[in-house]
Amino acid sequence: GEEHYNCISALHKSMRGSDENASLYWLARMLEGGEDPLYVARRLVRFASEDIGLADPLALTQAVAAYQGCHFIGMPECEVILAQCVVYFARAPKSIEVYRAYSNVKECLRMHTGPLPPVPLHLRNAPTRLMKNLGYAKGYKYNPMYKEPVEQDYLPQELKGVDFFKERKT
Repeated sequence: GEEHYNCISALHKSMRGSDENASLYWLARMLEGGEDPLYVARRLVRFASEDIGLADPLALTQAVAAYQGCHFIGMPECEVILAQCVVYFARAPKSIEVYRAYSNVKECLRMHTGPLPPVPLHLRNAPTRLMKNLGYAKGYKYNPMYKEPVEQDYLPQELKGVDFFKERKT
């Protein structure tokens, strides 16, 4: 019932708050209460990117490994795998930078009126002669061929100056 959602919320908030003791308690309460360990493992995969993100990019690897370990061996043996992951996450630095930036991109798409801007011609592949003649890929700078980063626009002209990692410009 509702306790299922209350417990997963408490687990998330405990890890987010870096409280490893409470994180282990809520995990154990769920598992000992009969919760599907794969459900918990799936939520940890989401947590890895949503709450830890780029502060520790290996968190996602930890979560996927925990999910796979749980899938391979099941309960009760997988409880220690989940416990290790939960403690790792509670101790990990946190960052919601990517989560916020992606939310800003979604907001930009939802708020856009009319047709979405086309992909700039220089970013389009040109596998045919017709496409090349139409200007597809013309002027594209292949970064690996340069020692320094190249000056090149990657967003449509209508979004020039928008930085999704900062507050979105309107």
